[in-house]
Amino acid sequence: MTDMLSNRSRILIALSAVLLIGMFVLPIWRVFLDAPQYPEGIGMQIWINTVKGAKENDLENINNLNHYIGMKRIVPETIPELKLMPFIVGVLVAAGLGAAAVGKRRLAQAWVMTFLLIAVAGLADFYKWEYEYGHDLDMENAIIKVPGMSYQPPLIGSKQLLNFTATSIPGPGGYAAIIALGLGILALVTDRKGALSPDAAKKPAGVSSRALVA
Repeated sequence: MTDMLSNRSRILIALSAVLLIGMFVLPIWRVFLDAPQYPEGIGMQIWINTVKGAKENDLENINNLNHYIGMKRIVPETIPELKLMPFIVGVLVAAGLGAAAVGKRRLAQAWVMTFLLIAVAGLADFYKWEYEYGHDLDMENAIIKVPGMSYQPPLIGSKQLLNFTATSIPGPGGYAAIIALGLGILALVTDRKGALSPDAAKKPAGVSSRALVA
C-alpha cells in the first residue's frame, strides 16, 4: 500500500481547504430572536472576526434587551476568539493546500483530524460562551427578574426564552466549513477504499513479476 494519496483524494483535500476561505467572507453563525413586539425579528451574525446585527440596529437592540434581564453587552472587541479565528482558519487553509500538494497520506490524515478537533473545540467554546452570557446575570441591576431563569440560547435549533423564541443556526460560512470537513473525511474514505481494492492489490504483484522477468 503506497503512502501517497490518489489524485481524486488530493483534489478533495484541496477543495476542502479552498471552501474554508468562505469563512472569511460569509457569516459563520446566526442567532435570531422572534417575539410579538418584534414582528420582523431581530438577530445577530457571527463572522470570523466580529459580531454584527442581522439588520443595522439589531445588535444594539439585543444589547438593550440584555440590559433588562441583566445580561452582559455583546461587544465584539472584547471577545478573544474573534481575534484568534482568522489566524486558526488561515493556517488550516494553508496546511490543507500543502497536504494536497505534497500528497502524503499521513499528512492528509493529520490535517483532517486537526480540522475535526478544531471544529469540535469551536462548538464547545461557543456553547461555553452562550452559557456564560445566559447564566452570568447582573441581578442587582436587572429590571426583569425571574427566579431560576437563565437565558442561554440553544447551540443549534430553537428555544423559548420568556416571550422570545431564540433560534441558533450556522450561517453560510458555517455551512461551507461543514461541507469542507465532509470533503476532507470523504477524501480519506475514498482513498482507503481505493487502496484496499482488489485492483490496487494486484498492481504491486504485476510490477514485481515484470521486475523478476527483467
